[in-house]
Amino acid sequence: MALVRWGLRRQNFHLLRRRRVLLLKLTAVVISVLLFCEYFIYYLVLFRCRWPEVKMPARGGRQEPVLKAMFLADTHLLGEIRGHWLDKLRREWQMERAFQTALWLLQPEVVFILGDIFDEGKWSSAQAWADDVHRFQRMFRHGSHVQLKVVIGNHDIGFHYQMSEYRINRFEKVFGSERLFSLKGVNFVMVNSVAMEGDGCTICSEAEAELREISRKLNCSQEVQGSSQCDHKPRLPLSAPVLLQHYPLYRASDANCSGEDAAPPEERSVPFEEKYDVLSREASQKLLWWLRPRLILSGHTHSACEVLHPGGAPEVSVPSFNWRNRNNPSFIMGSLTSRDYALSKCYLPCEDTVLTMYCAAAAFLLVLILVHFEHLPSSFLFGWKLCRSHLRR
Repeated sequence: MALVRWGLRRQNFHLLRRRRVLLLKLTAVVISVLLFCEYFIYYLVLFRCRWPEVKMPARGGRQEPVLKAMFLADTHLLGEIRGHWLDKLRREWQMERAFQTALWLLQPEVVFILGDIFDEGKWSSAQAWADDVHRFQRMFRHGSHVQLKVVIGNHDIGFHYQMSEYRINRFEKVFGSERLFSLKGVNFVMVNSVAMEGDGCTICSEAEAELREISRKLNCSQEVQGSSQCDHKPRLPLSAPVLLQHYPLYRASDANCSGEDAAPPEERSVPFEEKYDVLSREASQKLLWWLRPRLILSGHTHSACEVLHPGGAPEVSVPSFNWRNRNNPSFIMGSLTSRDYALSKCYLPCEDTVLTMYCAAAAFLLVLILVHFEHLPSSFLFGWKLCRSHLRR
């Protein structure tokens, strides 16, 4: 009888030990997969990104300074009306980890977000707006050595018929009302493209008057001192501007766009609607004539595209930064001087890749559990044990 009790105790101890080992294995696999998919994968993917090299001809015996700028678009932070808590948690964690990893690895000097920061800014209440702003500031936090500049989008203040002084002031109170920004000899013009309707509304008229004044300042920077009325005012750096806005300039469609992050083939030939998908022809011509930009960057379409406008001004449409809008988000890295620039694209992890890894990990955990309780078919179980014994030798 004593031998039987001893045998039972030994068997129970063996079973308990096996269960503990199984639990440790399961815990180790779960923690490893979580850490990799939610943290380390961003370093692994973004580590491949490099700042493009820009030609730097010497001016007066010295090299021009190079500005490192990041451009991203359409973060679309979900609000309280359409935002499911799980969708918020998943996609906002993705954007936060991607942004913080990019700051740490790439060390940009300035970051531009090209509109549609929020998804429901056009109708959010005062409290919902404050909550959304708080989440944005936490996700896109940055040190004092990095400047963050934000352009107005239609989801931030509404389309033309929805925008109001109240919504614009609310946005500018948080992100500033700066339209002209210069750093390291590079001029940036940030346009409220929602106000480029051209119908003479008060907001539109004020926006156009502001752009005409910016145009005058840019023209003054190219004039010889002592030759005009510009002499008594501070001058901008002698550099054609980079135009930043949410809506793209007019183009008929995305038919000529290509690349892995361009619009799907079935959508590329769909005609764009002026003042909704793109700016009108008239507004586009005004911006090109007033500002004479050397480069244009825009968002809104959630897909990539490169267009050459009349006069030789290239435009780059920046894809959405959010997994909710596309499977393969990306951002643009720019190295800029007062006379030249070079751009490259940096891709974020694909959502499908992360989901596939989770599915593979779940399948592996299921196999571990079935092997432990010997619920697999005998032939599979025999092969599993044979492999384990071979590995131990």
